[in-house]
Amino acid sequence: MSARPASRARTPERPPLAIERVDVFGVAVPLVGPGFKNAYLTKTVQKSAVVRVHAGGLVGLGNIDPSPGYSTETIEESLGALRDRLAGAALGADAANIHALNARLDAAVPGFLDAKAAIEMACVDLTARALGVSVHAYLGGAIKQRLAFNAWIGILSPDEAAAEAAKWLARGFRSAKIKVGGGIDADRDRVRAVREAVGPGMALRIDANAGYDSDTAMRLLRLVEPFALQLFEQPVRADDLDGMARVRREAGGVPIMADESITDHASLIAVIRAGAADMVKLKVMKQGGFLRTRAMLATAEAAGMRCVVGHGFGLGINTMAEIMLAATAPNVIDGLECVGPLKTADDITTEKLDLGAGSIALPSGPGLGVVLDEEKLARYQFS
Repeated sequence: MSARPASRARTPERPPLAIERVDVFGVAVPLVGPGFKNAYLTKTVQKSAVVRVHAGGLVGLGNIDPSPGYSTETIEESLGALRDRLAGAALGADAANIHALNARLDAAVPGFLDAKAAIEMACVDLTARALGVSVHAYLGGAIKQRLAFNAWIGILSPDEAAAEAAKWLARGFRSAKIKVGGGIDADRDRVRAVREAVGPGMALRIDANAGYDSDTAMRLLRLVEPFALQLFEQPVRADDLDGMARVRREAGGVPIMADESITDHASLIAVIRAGAADMVKLKVMKQGGFLRTRAMLATAEAAGMRCVVGHGFGLGINTMAEIMLAATAPNVIDGLECVGPLKTADDITTEKLDLGAGSIALPSGPGLGVVLDEEKLARYQFS
């Protein structure tokens, strides 16, 4: 799908990076193995939106990867908003003026931060390419030159979880997330098996995906206290800030991280005011683009909160966006969770990101430093 203006005539007032065309594609890229199961679903493909913005003879790329349970939009809703409203609203806007672009998109349709992020990401990529710099340079400069990634362990038996953790440690990963839910005794056994398998050399996180109430979450934390957890992610429902604050106050000092509770900037302020979390998880897609996410990182930093960056099922474009953003923020901890390329069997870029050793040197761009593979885009496209 492409949105085009009625006329391409340039005027003296027309900015040099005026958006001339916005292409929107839906793609379904296969996942490795039999697929992945989390608290919300089991899936075998990653359905994503890809946006291509044309301006001033340049092209910028954006990509979002909504996942049920994590995103407020389905992929179908994101694609619908992009095709029906947002692509047209962006036409004629200055791709280099993200503040004005976001105002246009917000005026066109409320909400839909994921969909808006796809266009904003493409415009930032395009502008950075026009300037001849990487996106991390465009965002103010990198403070990290090497990025470490976080492994993941599903709701497995203790023996399976231990074997998975040992595999990740041997490959070079120094942190891992263990999914919990469905019973705190089984959770304890899983966490204990992982800690025994990896020893003290791997930071361990647990994630309940909003699956417990505060009483159950606190009982779980008491059970896993001997295993030196780095953090406990989203122990309770997204809207139960009082319950999450109670867990934080009363359950032994393990840092509590909000994820599902965080959408826009206002939700971050609400978490801070409630004293509900020590840390927050942010994603370029979920928070509405680079500039909005960078502002939220700054707010979290001012509140003394550290952050985890990353969405676990991203394609290469979105993954690179999160890598480059994370490199610019001092309060982002090691162990990025943008590990989608480890889960996908292919990608729609010419080079698939290799995160298999647990860390990579910071890519240098220009822009996001990725090139769209037109053949693969066509191969995996869906209506």
